[in-house]
Amino acid sequence: MATDGQFEYESILCVKPEVNVYRIPPRTSNRAIRAADWKLDAPDWTGRMRVTARGKVAYVKLEDKVSGELFAQAPVDEYPGVAVETVSDSSRYFVLRIMDDNGRTAFIGIGFGDRSDAFDFNVALQDHFKWVKQETEFSKQAQAPDSTPKLDLGFKEGQTITLNIGQSKKKDRSRPQSSGGFGLLPPPPGGKLAPPPSSRSTNHNTQPSSNNNPMFNLHLNLQCFFSTYI
Repeated sequence: MATDGQFEYESILCVKPEVNVYRIPPRTSNRAIRAADWKLDAPDWTGRMRVTARGKVAYVKLEDKVSGELFAQAPVDEYPGVAVETVSDSSRYFVLRIMDDNGRTAFIGIGFGDRSDAFDFNVALQDHFKWVKQETEFSKQAQAPDSTPKLDLGFKEGQTITLNIGQSKKKDRSRPQSSGGFGLLPPPPGGKLAPPPSSRSTNHNTQPSSNNNPMFNLHLNLQCFFSTYI
């Protein structure tokens, strides 16, 4: 029977064409690791690095540039962690815990000539374990029982429901009655309207009945005199 993870697909997270490997002194205290304590001008090995992932575990593999033969590998089950550590004085160097097929471990130093290569290596591990964290949370949520109370929308025994569907009332389409003094007046008898008074006759008839102005009386008397003898 196949063990769990035997047929898991291995994906490539990062590839760097050149990485330097250093033999580092054993750690004697909890003091921070410094790359300046290594022989940076004389690396013990130089080759290619590939970072792969199989399931939730990442693998840092150091391989020969030409043949691709495996020099050493470091399984990483968490990051940051013991398998990959940063140094205190540079962002281009790391401490790597390598492991052989028998489970024996050793610590070596690795370094990149370009700072961007070190940045890519760091981000590749961070992104992988961020995905691992999300997958773990999704699995816990899927396996956890749903403790929220469920709403029972079913009918109880003997329970009925009544629907009252009202009929729409027809609108009153009767002609509205006129109210107040805004109604129309009936037409005059005979069906004809009286013509409006002439503006000319209106001007002659709209004269004041009396006026105490003597000049006005004189003008009026002259009009009467000429109208009589013409």
